[in-house]
Amino acid sequence: MNKWIRGTNATVLSIAVIGIFIILTIFLHSLKGFQVDLTKNKSFTLSEQTVATLKNLNQDIHIVAFTNSGDNNGFVTRQVTDMVTEYKKQSGKITYDEYDMLKQPSMAKQYGVDQGGTIIFEMGSKKQNINFYELFVGQQDGSYTFSGEEKFTQAIKSLTSTEKHTVYLLSGHQEYPLNAMTILKSSLEAANYVVKDLNLFVEGKIPDDAQMLMLLGPQNDLNDKEAALIQAYLKDKGKIYMALGFNKDMATKWKNIDAIMKTYGIQDQHAIAIEAKQTSLYDPLTIIPEYGPHDITNKLSSNNLITMLSLAVSLNADESAPDYTQSLLLKTTDKAYGETDINLLAQSKTKQDATDVKGPLNLGYAIANKDNKPKAVILGGSTFVLDEDIQNQGNKDFALNSIGWLQEQKDQITIRPRQGDAFQQAMITPSQANTIFLVTIVFLPLLFLVIGGLIWWRRRRG
Repeated sequence: MNKWIRGTNATVLSIAVIGIFIILTIFLHSLKGFQVDLTKNKSFTLSEQTVATLKNLNQDIHIVAFTNSGDNNGFVTRQVTDMVTEYKKQSGKITYDEYDMLKQPSMAKQYGVDQGGTIIFEMGSKKQNINFYELFVGQQDGSYTFSGEEKFTQAIKSLTSTEKHTVYLLSGHQEYPLNAMTILKSSLEAANYVVKDLNLFVEGKIPDDAQMLMLLGPQNDLNDKEAALIQAYLKDKGKIYMALGFNKDMATKWKNIDAIMKTYGIQDQHAIAIEAKQTSLYDPLTIIPEYGPHDITNKLSSNNLITMLSLAVSLNADESAPDYTQSLLLKTTDKAYGETDINLLAQSKTKQDATDVKGPLNLGYAIANKDNKPKAVILGGSTFVLDEDIQNQGNKDFALNSIGWLQEQKDQITIRPRQGDAFQQAMITPSQANTIFLVTIVFLPLLFLVIGGLIWWRRRRG
């Protein structure tokens, strides 16, 4: 009798557990858009910028994906469809259709798509095409990362935005060339900026459509005539983005660059910031600065995204420009110091002495005029805009946030889509594949079955 009761209780308990599981599953399924992202880097959570872009959509966006079943690209197709599903959850303005180019060649011909797969964003008569190969970024180790969210959001913003901002990158002073900043350039263009090169020796003037000048990593000073043109431009409605960096002659040969900064009450201390080495991941000349409170940095700080600067110049704000407000963006810890003997720095023989600038050091300022309108961003470091560094941590967001703030684009001060985790392709032989099949599909289930049978037999006998 007791044995029968125990068996009945076990059966009832099992049925209750199964029933609760079914009810919980139905309940969670009924919650529209409910999901929990347990991945380390939140790979399945859309960024703040993407969510805001989709919430603000007031026109229908039709997404059309052309896949090729003959190319065994099912993994790629799944990545695309999963991402589109997340976009549809955020906005009812998104619709999606998928066509197989082999089964529906007339549709593929109508759109003129790439045979490797293409996804098309349509808004009325406007279109943005993205080939599947553009969604994956290869790494040197053979792995690749999925950048679908970044590309999708850029396409939608390009379709919906009509306002253009023209910015000019100054050249002729050994600044960083555009081909070393392709990621920054493409990111700005995706945000509806027009990026142009400007050599004042060639043009002789600052173009009328210039909404901002950018001076990135100059090695030589401006000459007097260039400086006069820039100063006149800035006295009017002009804005400037200056990102400096190491130069062994900066203390004696940056007269005009220093004068432009002085206009806004910023002083170049002609010292290279050195921070005590904290980990083996970077050297003392690579600074991870602390953020000052500002629209540019607040979201970076709250999302724990750091900015990394190398060979950064120490800056300071003085009271020589009462018409402007200097807001501190980046600073070191009090353990840092500014090396003023550049020759020692070049010989890797630095050691803090009485002539060096004591920390904490200031490395970046945002400048506003009396009307609280953005006027300049002046930074002591510039390597974070280069292709090899801009994807690190929060470098890209800091660069684009500061440019967006200077152009008074509040929607550009945000956290942007990140690249996904790297996927590593594993190459296995047919015999290895057969071994994996036998172990996982045959041996392991059989092992559990045998163990379960033995346990049942022992209990029955006991």
